[in-house]
Amino acid sequence: MQYQNIRIDKSLYKNAGGFLAALEKLDPSEQYRGTELAGLDAFQRQLKRFDIKVSGPGSSPIAKFFSTADSAALFPEYVSRAVAQGAQEESILSEIVSARTDIQSLDYRSITTDIGNASDLINPIGEGEAIPVTEITLNETLVTLKKRGRLLRASYEAIKFQRLDVFTVALRQIGAYIAKAQLKDAVEVLIGSGDTAAETVNQSGSALSYADLLALWSKFEDFEMNVLLASPATAAAILSIPELRDPAVGLSFAKEGGSITPLGAKLIKTSAVPDGKIIGLDKRFALEMVTAGGIQVEYDKLIDSQLERAAVTSICGFTKLFPAAVKVLATA
Repeated sequence: MQYQNIRIDKSLYKNAGGFLAALEKLDPSEQYRGTELAGLDAFQRQLKRFDIKVSGPGSSPIAKFFSTADSAALFPEYVSRAVAQGAQEESILSEIVSARTDIQSLDYRSITTDIGNASDLINPIGEGEAIPVTEITLNETLVTLKKRGRLLRASYEAIKFQRLDVFTVALRQIGAYIAKAQLKDAVEVLIGSGDTAAETVNQSGSALSYADLLALWSKFEDFEMNVLLASPATAAAILSIPELRDPAVGLSFAKEGGSITPLGAKLIKTSAVPDGKIIGLDKRFALEMVTAGGIQVEYDKLIDSQLERAAVTSICGFTKLFPAAVKVLATA
């Protein structure tokens, strides 16, 4: 088959659509419909071609990637995928991000919208009356993008003898680190400061109460509070409120790391949120995630130097789409 004969080299990583897009052009997946290779993408077919197994008890040693020039060119894509997998497994971002935008530069302006009053949508438009206008313009402030990553180093012995399943675990841990750092960036944007600070509700008494959560919930006039973010200590205080001591709530939290409160919001604990703050948000409208190319690897060093030293990085930033879709309850 075609996948067994194509030429692979590091120039494919310079393709505007990335390595996989370039590989798919050389070996389209559509031609494998109805065959035993259906369901595999072009990269996975190349792993099969060189008999490289990246997981399981029979996984290959790292050195197998470097047995030929063609198979060596696959290694950066393997690293990128393993790191991305770790980021996805760790990330809470999917629970709070409304939109994801990938750009090819370091400058990006999101949109700002003048929604007007909700009553403009409720009240009918009389004959001859002007239709209410919603203005959509570019934000004056650039989205701040931050680079996160790790430098990979491996000894000759690690490359020659270590199996890929163990190495994949290490790469997934790098992805988890990147995801945690990005979540912290997202939380800082949600809370904001100065002119961008989210509207804050203060705790009414000496101890957090259900009435405080209701006060936060009531602030979402034009939006829905469907997510609560809190630190582990603050999340424990929330679950200690008598109205939330439902066994089903505790079971849900134990199983999924989050629970649905009687207010209809999913409670998610994360150390990215400082103690003494509870972030309520409408995940449909609150946050935009901006990335510049996803997970990036230094493919030249990974291929030519066999992981002697190479960087794995991700450039990402966040911005609030609708500031009114985010509120903060200050408990301290």
